[in-house]
Amino acid sequence: MKRKFNLMSIAILLGGSVLFSSCIGSFNLTNKLLTWNKSVGDKFVNELVFLAFCIVPIYEIALLADAVVLNSIEFWTGDNPVAENQVKKVEGEKGNYTVTTKADGYKVEKEGSDEVVEFRFNKEDKVWSVEAAGQSVKLMQMVNNDQVMMYMPDGSTMNVDLSKAGVMAFKQVVENKTYFAVK
Repeated sequence: MKRKFNLMSIAILLGGSVLFSSCIGSFNLTNKLLTWNKSVGDKFVNELVFLAFCIVPIYEIALLADAVVLNSIEFWTGDNPVAENQVKKVEGEKGNYTVTTKADGYKVEKEGSDEVVEFRFNKEDKVWSVEAAGQSVKLMQMVNNDQVMMYMPDGSTMNVDLSKAGVMAFKQVVENKTYFAVK
């Protein structure tokens, strides 16, 4: 009887730790599977693949793996193992770009060019930097959840509140503009 009580207590404790951890998670595995399903063919083929993956519990397994394992890893470590090497195509004003998600940031490549720019995040220093053409430049350092320290081109720094007003003030400083309110 006592053994059954201990097992029940452990099961409730483990279940509670998953259910009440306040971490919804990004569900990267499930999202990748759905994105792949949308790209298989036209809407009829996509629907057939979707139904097949529901009957053979592919979606259910992916969802369970995300909810129990991958999102728990993401909650405790801050990294989701499935998020790395995700590739997206982006159309910009000056051409098309490929953006690859890496463990420490992003790699941006311009199509038809050798240009590569990498945005990297150093977890110890909480610093975002950009690397291009063999040079690395610090962009910003996370101060806390509400503020960042921006590195200016002249070598100075500026603390910026993470709000509309803070971003607008930073933009004014960078663009050397002053806005006036008129009644």
